[in-house]
Amino acid sequence: MDTVHTIGRRKTSIARIYVSEGKGVITVNKKNYTDYFPTPTLQYKIQQPFLLTNTEGSYDLKVTVKGGGSNGQAEAVRLAISRALCNINEEHRADLKPEGLLTRDPRMVERKKFGQKKARKKFQFSKR
Repeated sequence: MDTVHTIGRRKTSIARIYVSEGKGVITVNKKNYTDYFPTPTLQYKIQQPFLLTNTEGSYDLKVTVKGGGSNGQAEAVRLAISRALCNINEEHRADLKPEGLLTRDPRMVERKKFGQKKARKKFQFSKR
């Protein structure tokens, strides 16, 4: 198996991953993923596709992620990993699809409009 390249996005985060067979080493921006994502919930989001497909410890990941916050970055990486596992073996799709890991979350921050305080909030109205 050669290297599989996929992209995952969430909010303003973009994650590019390169998957190859190995011992389960995950590096994110040239750091270990436990150092880059220090909280257990973010680490679980990275591991989730492997846990659902029973493939933990069988692939090495090289991840470059930029933009957004830590939660958005973790979810972008999770989407990219799920897509890569489906490229490697189509049978993994049946495990990942019901959990919603193959769905790109389209929710983004709404832009601020001119003449308003924020995207939806208006300036205070004065009748007189």
